[in-house]
Amino acid sequence: MKLYPINAGNFKLDGGAMFGVVPKSLWQKTNPADANNMIDIAARCLLIEDGDRLTLIDTGMGNKQSDKFFGYYHLWGDDSIDKSLKQYGFHRDDITDVFLTHLHFDHSGGAIQWNKDRTGYEPAFKNAHYWSNENHWQWATQPNRREQASFLKENLLPMEESGQLKFTALPKGDLLKQSELGFDIFFADGHTEKQMIPLIQYQGNTIAFMADLLPTAGHLPLPYVMGYDTRPLLTLDEKEKFLNLAADQNFYLFLEHDAHNQIITVQHTEKGVRLKDVFTAEDMFK
Repeated sequence: MKLYPINAGNFKLDGGAMFGVVPKSLWQKTNPADANNMIDIAARCLLIEDGDRLTLIDTGMGNKQSDKFFGYYHLWGDDSIDKSLKQYGFHRDDITDVFLTHLHFDHSGGAIQWNKDRTGYEPAFKNAHYWSNENHWQWATQPNRREQASFLKENLLPMEESGQLKFTALPKGDLLKQSELGFDIFFADGHTEKQMIPLIQYQGNTIAFMADLLPTAGHLPLPYVMGYDTRPLLTLDEKEKFLNLAADQNFYLFLEHDAHNQIITVQHTEKGVRLKDVFTAEDMFK
């Protein structure tokens, strides 16, 4: 097995929204804001090469939305999925599976693209199965009013219409062992219904792709919960359970949204689970 970080692009989000009720005087110590209160955010995806299977976890925003839409998110840098894939000798047509942790636009937008004459949409990975789960799919395609701006029909319906959509099994508890993709999945409901956190076994270590359960290293303290989360009290419990497990078993936490820290480990302290070490994906996966 080989792992590759795939940078789908960078953007900015309001720091207050990213940290909920936590005062700026606290969160800006780890996530400094610009003059408009915006903080740096990454869309760092993960590519798993395992035999003949090439699985991409999440896809970033994509590029099919309007300039007005992207204007809200202050894109920066020149990273893209195609550029990152090419760096490692791959093309999007090589991808066999696209695993979507959840279907918010900043995780699933890159899964769908305009067709050639821009009259409609098509899968951006024409040879891939697209993986979600049945509970989250229903949640996303019949969205509540709080999340409906994050679940865009043009990102979702073409997956189903193409026949490329598949659902993982659902666990009896919160952990699905040896999913159809070959890795364990931790299910979390605080951010959105049935968000999926992949746990990948790599060279004797567990790599956890943290998605929005832990957006950045600055979110390690339990009360540091995003304003975007639909059930923040549940996020508190899920974070506590997962971070205790990560500290006990020395998981390597792959951070999708932290623009400046790629992979971290955590440890128990008298203040709770806190940052231990920081690694680059280049060093971790070489």
